[in-house]
Amino acid sequence: MASTSPGYGITIRVEGPPSAQPVAEVTTAITAAGAAITALDVVESFLDHVVIDVTCDAIDAEHAEAITASIASHPDLIVRKVSDRTFLLHLGGKIEIQSKVPLKTRDDLSRAYTPGVARISQAIAADKSDARRLTIKRNTVAVVTDGSAVLGLGNIGPAAALPVMEGKAALFKRFADVDAWPVCLDTQDVDEIVRTVQLIAPVYGGINLEDISAPRCFEVERRLRELLDIPVFHDDQHGTAIVVLAALRNALKFVKKDLASVKIVLSGVGAAGNAIARLLTLSGAKNIIGFNPHGVIHNDMKSEDSMQQWFIDHSNPNNFIGTMPEAL
Repeated sequence: MASTSPGYGITIRVEGPPSAQPVAEVTTAITAAGAAITALDVVESFLDHVVIDVTCDAIDAEHAEAITASIASHPDLIVRKVSDRTFLLHLGGKIEIQSKVPLKTRDDLSRAYTPGVARISQAIAADKSDARRLTIKRNTVAVVTDGSAVLGLGNIGPAAALPVMEGKAALFKRFADVDAWPVCLDTQDVDEIVRTVQLIAPVYGGINLEDISAPRCFEVERRLRELLDIPVFHDDQHGTAIVVLAALRNALKFVKKDLASVKIVLSGVGAAGNAIARLLTLSGAKNIIGFNPHGVIHNDMKSEDSMQQWFIDHSNPNNFIGTMPEAL
């Protein structure tokens, strides 16, 4: 049986008479449905009825419905409400903007806004590099997507991608204290994406490209790096590659081997796989063999895509031709 997940957590409000021992009956019903109880609270307790909130993790949405049905099938129990904890967490979004300075007096307002702020604008106009010192620019990242390759969901568009980008922004703040903001673009045209990011770049100290499908993501990244004077990072490529390199180094250290002496087999050479191969090669890997849906990538192949051609030219040094199990 698949494992339950907090991502499908629900809170069920149940009412029943004390004589029916609702706490025990609810616990039994949920356990019988294969769920994991994470919390149980008595909300109201009267002579004629008891109201409890029970929180549990389900496997998926259908399992959550089955759990609710299991409780509702008891003749003495009434399911008053079912709340999806993940949807509740997302109500109104997950991030917000807060002022770093108090605005309690006229003095505060005069320095944070007009007339005092004009002096800051004049200083930056005289020396644009001061924008990093005197504005949010030095600690702010744009999380840019077109919604074309979101997680395992595919091309779901910019609006549906927004919760994912909010989550990434929250991670930036929680783990690096970097202020990040979602920029979900309603276009999948490379020229429009590049131009839009170029136009908004003055606000940001870095650009994090996220969930843009290959091969367009390669061109977007390349062109932005040429145009902008701030870092451009494609998370799906470089973030994944960094994690793979770190994990591989730790594993090889454990077995007392090094990158140059081992054979590395990649299942899939899209945006992430290509970046992994590049970083591993830069770090000393000598024998990388990649597989796409059609089979092994070997030296006799040609591709009009420059990224794929790079992989062809820099992998499979012995020109291995065979299946993935054989490569392993």
